[in-house]
Amino acid sequence: MNSAPLQAIPDIHIGRVYDQRDPECEIHYETFGRLADFFGRNTPPHRHYCFYQIHLLVRGSVRLSLDGQVYGGDAPLLIFTPPTIPHSFYSEEDTDGHVLTVRQEVVRSWYREMPGQWPDALLREPVFFELSSLPAGSATDFAALLQTVELLQGEFDKDAKGHSALLLALGECAFIHLSRLLLAREPATAQRSERSEDLRLFLNFCDLVEAHFRDHLTLTEYAGRLSVTEARLNDICRRMANLPSKEVVHERLLQEARRLLRYSAVPVSEISYQLGFVDPAYFSRFFAKRTGTPPSQFRLTGQA
Repeated sequence: MNSAPLQAIPDIHIGRVYDQRDPECEIHYETFGRLADFFGRNTPPHRHYCFYQIHLLVRGSVRLSLDGQVYGGDAPLLIFTPPTIPHSFYSEEDTDGHVLTVRQEVVRSWYREMPGQWPDALLREPVFFELSSLPAGSATDFAALLQTVELLQGEFDKDAKGHSALLLALGECAFIHLSRLLLAREPATAQRSERSEDLRLFLNFCDLVEAHFRDHLTLTEYAGRLSVTEARLNDICRRMANLPSKEVVHERLLQEARRLLRYSAVPVSEISYQLGFVDPAYFSRFFAKRTGTPPSQFRLTGQA
């Protein structure tokens, strides 16, 4: 697969394009049917550059292209899509189920708390399987995953005490059951088409950003660690995420800043130091320039 077709594949941010109740939410839930009605039952190729997605279909059937491989099957079935992986769907009108979308940094934080339990590559490859194809012992994990997502569905629109913490807890539970299923499933018989070099480099860049965004590495340093030029790295990021490479790093910093401002009582000045800024005033200008709101005001609005 060459890199040219990827230039036309749009990035879709669910919280901004589909559902604007909380554009920066870390976990998003919607039924497959409602998303299909919004985007179309014949959904063209797209990607979600900083989100994982789990599709759990409980009724109907689907045909899809997932990272260049074509699949088709009847519910109950599961589709797992890592960040940046291109995918498209075709489904009949009666097809329905659940779609869980989770920010990649949230998922990575869960797995950092379980060192050594999961292979490093477990969440990098897209997966499609029907329940009927799983080993007999995995049916309980599939049922537990479905039950957990249904509990998350019931909590998603609530505004009760502990709402955000419960969503995160249910999301982590869902990914644990997913990971057990991924480990237990039979190896796919079909060979995935060769992944483009640009996509591989972009995923490696995202991994580097995750490891070093607090260190404020220069783009020269990032490019050097990937053995590419800054210009090529920038071009890859523009095609994969519709962002220049600098903004990919800044988006990760901003997301961590938003999380700390919303879910911690740490002073703004301390947050700036935790994020690698040597001057809290510069952090405040950085945050306000990109969000339109000073960090202290963002914290008050998020807690209202």
